[in-house]
Amino acid sequence: MIQEANPYQILTMSNSNGIEMTVTNLGARVMTLLIPDKNGEVLDVVLGYDTPKEYLTSPEPFLGTAVGRYGNRIAKGKFELDGQTYSLALNNGPNSLHGGPGGFHNVIWTVEEADDSHIVFTYLSKDGEEGFPGNLTVKMTYYLTEDNEFKITYEAETDKATPVNLTHHSFFNLNGAGNGDILGHELQLMASKYTPVDSTLIPLGDNVPVAGTPFDFTEAKTIGRDINKDNQQIKFGGGFDHNWVLDKKEEGALELAAVAYSPASGIEMEVYTTEPGIQFYAGNFLDGTAKGKGGKAYEYRSAFCLETQHFPDSPNQPNFPSTILIPGEKYEHTCIYKFDTK
Repeated sequence: MIQEANPYQILTMSNSNGIEMTVTNLGARVMTLLIPDKNGEVLDVVLGYDTPKEYLTSPEPFLGTAVGRYGNRIAKGKFELDGQTYSLALNNGPNSLHGGPGGFHNVIWTVEEADDSHIVFTYLSKDGEEGFPGNLTVKMTYYLTEDNEFKITYEAETDKATPVNLTHHSFFNLNGAGNGDILGHELQLMASKYTPVDSTLIPLGDNVPVAGTPFDFTEAKTIGRDINKDNQQIKFGGGFDHNWVLDKKEEGALELAAVAYSPASGIEMEVYTTEPGIQFYAGNFLDGTAKGKGGKAYEYRSAFCLETQHFPDSPNQPNFPSTILIPGEKYEHTCIYKFDTK
């Protein structure tokens, strides 16, 4: 099952429906995700590389990875907690992104268990790592089920109050990695509001209705339909790169958040989450410089991400749901990517 010696391991999961996934312990990354399309052809629907070490020098550092300690952006890499100001590494203009350059995407996770249907990863993020307080113990389990679900469960505990916002960052193309853009994909988001941002993609602090804007995905539409509209928020993101506020029936419940579908391949992906938000990113910063599996260049808007999460910059935004984990409490988060073929 483990195809390489330490430090880089490659693990494989598969089910009886022809779905197969390979994962490496470097960043707990999904390297391949093979899904049969409507014609029975097997497509690899995630961007990535052929070997683990290629991820370390990639111009796109977050392909397929686990993200932490804090997914998304923290303004100016600073936050105040219990009267103390903490400074984080800056890796996205003036801001900290996805835990910083030495975040969970670039660490070696410990594989505690592994078989055809699940992999258990653990990691100890030590007090002060990338500027965050507290020793944070993380347990993350990947499942590949007979219901064609790629399921992720997250658990974390700390010995000092700290922000925690874990997520998954696969870049999806349901026509196959490197097979053109994703503008013809159809997307529905179960969200009637989103969080507008400033020019550095930090939320302004308000949840704004999507109705009448390019950000309205309450009914399925192609990603490309409104992505180039004359809209200030579109200009700030170079397209879609925003957090949507999910219309949750019950706080913390596992509910449908998004549906993506490719008419070309017939592959549909449903996203379920216990989190209050989802970041939809349409590959606006891909530019062809990343040469991935089989030497394919990952061009502009050739993939999308659906990252289930709390909201960006929450430690500095009192109106947003809190992301502070305190000693004695447990962080828990479930995300499911479920596949079907029409």
